[in-house]
Amino acid sequence: MTSTPTKAAIPLDDQIRAVQRRTLGVLSGAQIAGGVGVAVGLALSSVVVDELSGSTVISGFAGTATVLGAALLALPTAKVSGRSGRRAGLALAYLAALAGCALSVAAISMGNWPLLLVGLVLVGGGSAGNLAARYSATDLSPKGHAGRHLSLVVWAATIGSVAGPNLARPADQIGMNAGLVEKAGPFAFAALAFAAALLIIVAGLRPDPLKLARERDGAPQADPGGSRTVKHAWRTLRTTPMARRALIMIAVSHTAMVSVMSMTPVKLHHDGSNLDVIGLVISLHIAGMYVMSPVVGWLADKAGKVPVLLLGMSLLLSAAALAGTADHRVWQVTTALVLLGLGWSCGLVAGSALLSESVPVGSRPSVQGLSDLLMNVCGATGTIVAGAIVGGLSYGVLGLVVGVMVALAGLWLAAGWRRGGG
Repeated sequence: MTSTPTKAAIPLDDQIRAVQRRTLGVLSGAQIAGGVGVAVGLALSSVVVDELSGSTVISGFAGTATVLGAALLALPTAKVSGRSGRRAGLALAYLAALAGCALSVAAISMGNWPLLLVGLVLVGGGSAGNLAARYSATDLSPKGHAGRHLSLVVWAATIGSVAGPNLARPADQIGMNAGLVEKAGPFAFAALAFAAALLIIVAGLRPDPLKLARERDGAPQADPGGSRTVKHAWRTLRTTPMARRALIMIAVSHTAMVSVMSMTPVKLHHDGSNLDVIGLVISLHIAGMYVMSPVVGWLADKAGKVPVLLLGMSLLLSAAALAGTADHRVWQVTTALVLLGLGWSCGLVAGSALLSESVPVGSRPSVQGLSDLLMNVCGATGTIVAGAIVGGLSYGVLGLVVGVMVALAGLWLAAGWRRGGG
């Protein structure tokens, strides 16, 4: 009679593959729940701030607050991950978002818009958690599979991003039926979504992928940078040219995307398009960002990360050129926004996979956290500069500026890749 193999008898590679399959499922589930929370929270945030403050200018701070929160929470998430594992880092991010939603409900009930902005900063933890989740997918990836595994988790965000805004109105009605003031319901619903993401991570992310990867590679079980997350990350980047290139490409891709995307609704509105048309264009843009990410991940693993990054730069350049010369042609703006999303997907997926593969497993959390910090800071800066360019000059000039930035970044990446040096 043949005995059943014990766990110890199972080859280590098979054990790790089994853990990685579970990890990808858990991260995808958390990404869906967290994506719903982020989308529901953002759907009405600027509207609520506008109503409470009575100022359209102040309402613009709603989006800035959540982006700022994602940037500020990127490093604490990375620091905790480096010290205690991915489960602890992601839990911190989603817990902050949960607290931010609760604070936002209280602020709306009191009619206090400054307190609401504080709450929205904490809600940015949801975005920080979702961004960190993509890196968690690469800790146990076999060689040559980081792009595919990372892209699966990025793709899961599609469900939350699409479903979230459509849940805002029913959540508001349910909230009012439960005794909450108008427009507090969506934030209460977002709190439940972040609580679900938190529960999925705490209960499901076992064993911790980063801890297991460190154990497999014989690396220390804590980030060698200790509490000096940024300093250690910069030191690692100085000695790793390919990681530097990846980080810059991620930042450029994100800056280009948010700069054009943030001003496109304004451009369409000024051109006379109604809200249905604007909503359709943005929905197609979001589809471009996420739906094709598994294909992008597969291509990055097969053809190489740098070629896919160069493809992303080409798509972003084409998008900037089409957007800048669209005039009143809605179809051209729509095409530009779809290409913009695809270019961003290439930059994020291939760049994140390259960044993870280029640094030792023990140093990954600090470098990845710095990357997310810079990505969000550049994104926030891009929206501010884009608004100034469109307000003072034109949407066409914005397309030109973004196109020049992307072209220079692509040429720099290609030149460094050909040299093969730092």
